[in-house]
Amino acid sequence: MRRLRSLTRRQVVSASGACVLCVAVAAAALTGNVGLALTLLAVFFTILFAGLLLLARRLSGLQRLQRRQQTDARTVLDHTQRRLLSALEELLLHSGDRHEELADRMGAQTRQVEATVQLFQQITPRAPMPPSGGAAELLDVLHLIRTRRPRLVLELGAGAATVWMAYAVEESGGRLVSLDPDASRVERTRAALATHQLGEVAEVRVGTVSSEALAGVHDIGLLVVGGPVGKPDRDLLVSRLAAVARVFLRGTPEAVGPWLETTEGLTGEGEALLSYRRVVRELSNRSSG
Repeated sequence: MRRLRSLTRRQVVSASGACVLCVAVAAAALTGNVGLALTLLAVFFTILFAGLLLLARRLSGLQRLQRRQQTDARTVLDHTQRRLLSALEELLLHSGDRHEELADRMGAQTRQVEATVQLFQQITPRAPMPPSGGAAELLDVLHLIRTRRPRLVLELGAGAATVWMAYAVEESGGRLVSLDPDASRVERTRAALATHQLGEVAEVRVGTVSSEALAGVHDIGLLVVGGPVGKPDRDLLVSRLAAVARVFLRGTPEAVGPWLETTEGLTGEGEALLSYRRVVRELSNRSSG
C-alpha cells in the first residue's frame, strides 16, 4: 500500500492503462475473438517496448548527467585542493617571515635590555632617568667617553642620551655641549640635567649648526651626531674638531659615506664610528721631527 501511495499520477495512469489492456485481451480470448486478442496483445507489447526504449533513453541520459556531475565535482575538488595548498603555502611562508621578524625583534629587545642593564651598572643616577631608546649606541658612546676622555663633547640632538653622556663626562672630567633646534626639547633636557645636578658639566643650546650656536666651542674631542648633516655644516664642525677626534653617527649609518668622502683625514673605525686626525697636524709633526 505504501508503494502504491508513492506512485506518481503518470505511473498510476500507465498502470491503469496496462490493466485495462490486459483485461481487454483476456475478454477477447474468452469470447473466442482470437484476432482481436492478438491485436490487443500486439499493441500491449508495442507500448511495453516503447516504454522500455524510453526508460533506457532516460537511464542513458541520467548516466551522462551523472558522469558530467562527477567530472564537475572532480574539477571543483581539484581547484579547491590547489587553492587550499596555495593558501597553506602562503600561510607557511608568512608564518616563517613573521617568526623571523619576531625573532629579530626579540633579539633587538634583548640587546637593548642587556645594554640598559650595563648602563645602570656603569652609572648610578641621582634621580630617575628619562626614558630613552638606543641603549646599545649609548653604551658605545659612554665607552668612548671613558676610554678617550675628551675634554669637550658636542652632541647634535638633545634628549635622554644627553643625561647619560653628562654623567660620563662628569666622571671623565670633561664638558658636554648639546645643540638642538627644538626649544621645547631643549627645555626638557635642561630640566632633566638640573634634576640630576649636571648643569655644571653639560650645556644645552637652542639652534642649528652655525658659528653663533657654536660660540666658544673648539677642540671637540667627540662629536655625537643624531642625524644627517649637510656638507657646509660638516665643514664647520670639522673646523672645530680637536687634532685627534672621534665622530659618532648615532642611528644614521647611511651618513657615514658623506663624512668619509668629503672630510680629509677621516677614517672609518666601524659601522658608525669615525676617527679624525688633521693632516696639517701630522705634517707639522713630521717636519718638526
